[in-house]
Amino acid sequence: MTKQYRVEGPVMMFLTTTAIDIDEELMNRCLILTVNEGREQTRAIHRLQREKRTLQGLIRKENKQRILNLHRNAQRLLRPLAVVNPYADQLTFLDDRTRTRRDHEKYLTLIDTIALLHQYQRPIKTLSAGGQTLSYIEVTLEDIATANRLANEVLGRSLDELPPQTRRVLEALHGMVEYEAKANAIPRQEVRFARSDVRRVCSLSDTQCRIHVDRLIAMEYILVHRGARGQSFEYELLYDGKGGNGAPFVPGLIDVHRLKDEFASTTEGSRGEGADVAGSSRPHHGVNAGSSRTVPSAATQGGATLAGSGSESDTPTRLYRSALSAASYLHPTPSLAAAALGEA
Repeated sequence: MTKQYRVEGPVMMFLTTTAIDIDEELMNRCLILTVNEGREQTRAIHRLQREKRTLQGLIRKENKQRILNLHRNAQRLLRPLAVVNPYADQLTFLDDRTRTRRDHEKYLTLIDTIALLHQYQRPIKTLSAGGQTLSYIEVTLEDIATANRLANEVLGRSLDELPPQTRRVLEALHGMVEYEAKANAIPRQEVRFARSDVRRVCSLSDTQCRIHVDRLIAMEYILVHRGARGQSFEYELLYDGKGGNGAPFVPGLIDVHRLKDEFASTTEGSRGEGADVAGSSRPHHGVNAGSSRTVPSAATQGGATLAGSGSESDTPTRLYRSALSAASYLHPTPSLAAAALGEA
């Protein structure tokens, strides 16, 4: 029996697909999340599947609905307040492609959302305009720092020219070539490998291996050489690891420390503290926010990066065998609404 639901917008839509290539028009309208295909994640799934058969799994199943209701009720407590960003004029974003016009709006909306979720930890201000009283909250530097971190994880993959699965293969090949060059005391450009090496290192099927290798060849990350047996082929890795520090990122986002310094100098120069000039009416913010680009943790190693951007990685050479246990792309996090209310 077909059920019809009538809701008031805006409407949020979730789509899933097994396809590696996603339509460009869809990518710049949605936030793209990918499934972690690493060995560590597979082990975690197996562990949870076994736990479902235990007494602890039965208790967890009974508590599931109670936890869902708690999160839903936390979201219902949020008021539809306006959000004002006093730092909006100082924010920066990548502007070398037309598609970033939509991605920039996603970034600004992400900042607004984080501020809205913390409305119970912020003073609610009012303003009279057009005969009406408007209630609003202001964005803080901590909100922007959090948005930068999340944007690096989500938008960093959407803006990457390689799909996350192919990016993971590329990073695994980079680790393999570095290991072979060091082990055999030869320059990395002299290291050659075959498709069988790719299948072994990345635990891929022949079909998956062909798709990823052909894409890397087309994007000029891999160079094809004629093999010694006439009809076979050998490959050289042209990718040198630039931008491959293990964490996805969005170039062009302003650093929060720099934003704080610029904003402080602007307010001091315009308001001052003299007898003739009014002092600052904006309350002081809390402690300094962390850098917008965080140090990659063990949970983010193996993530996608934007090719050709950033500085050369100074992380230690990773053995190619470690690619078989690539860490998760996605990190389970508690409900932001529940976390926001919990800080109150």
